[in-house]
Amino acid sequence: MKGKLYLIPSPLGMNPIEEVIPSSILEKIKDLKYFVVEEIKTTRRFLSRAGLKGHIEELNFFELNEHTPIGKADEYIKLLIEGHDVGVISEAGLPAVADPGAALVAAAHRNDIEVIPMVGPSSLMLALMSSGMNGQRFAFLGYLPIKTEARRSRLKQIESRSRTEKESQIFIETPYRNDSMLKDILSVCNASTRICIAADITLPESYIKTKTVAEWKKTKIVIGKRPCVFILLAN
Repeated sequence: MKGKLYLIPSPLGMNPIEEVIPSSILEKIKDLKYFVVEEIKTTRRFLSRAGLKGHIEELNFFELNEHTPIGKADEYIKLLIEGHDVGVISEAGLPAVADPGAALVAAAHRNDIEVIPMVGPSSLMLALMSSGMNGQRFAFLGYLPIKTEARRSRLKQIESRSRTEKESQIFIETPYRNDSMLKDILSVCNASTRICIAADITLPESYIKTKTVAEWKKTKIVIGKRPCVFILLAN
C-alpha cells in the first residue's frame, strides 16, 4: 500500500505553536518519520518546538528548495511508493503555496498518491482577509522585479489590471527590500489606489493597515526587515 503525503503547516514566526497550529496536526506529526522540507535546520527547530524534542535524530529529512536538482521530487516519491507516509514542511505557512513543495505534490498526483492538506496559517490569505479588499476576485503575483525601473513598470501594469478587473493584487518582497517596494508603490500609483501592508502576521508585533496611496504618503512608516505581504486594489 502506498503512503500518504501530508502537507504540514508551520508558524509564520516564533509565537507559541498552539496559537496557530491545531493540536490534531501536532499529534499527527509525531507519527511521521519522513519529511521533505525547504530547510532542514529550521524544520528541526520547528519539530522540536512542536513536541518532538529529544526525538529529532530518529527522523529522516530530505531537502526540496530552489537549489534542489531537477528530478529530486520524483526521487523522493519512491518513499511513498514503498509505503511510507511523508510530511512536507515549508519555511513558513503552508507547503506548496509560493513554495518549492509544489513539485512533490505534483509528483504525488502523477503517481496516484493521496495528498492530505492540513489546516494552518497562510500569510497571503490572512492578509487578504484583513485588508478589506476584494476577496471574491484576487491574484497572487509572487515577487516583482528587483530593479527599480522594471518594478515600477510592473506596478503600473498591476494597477491597470486591478482597475479593469476590480481584482485585488497580492505580492511579496524580500524583507530587506520592503521599504524600497513601498517607495516605488507611492511613486507610481494613483492617489486613490488602496494599498494594504501586512507585516508579521499572527505575531504580537503584527502590523496590518489599508490606506490609499494619498493617505500613505502622509504616514510615517518604516516596514523594516520583516515578512510582509502587499495588496493593491485600484478604483
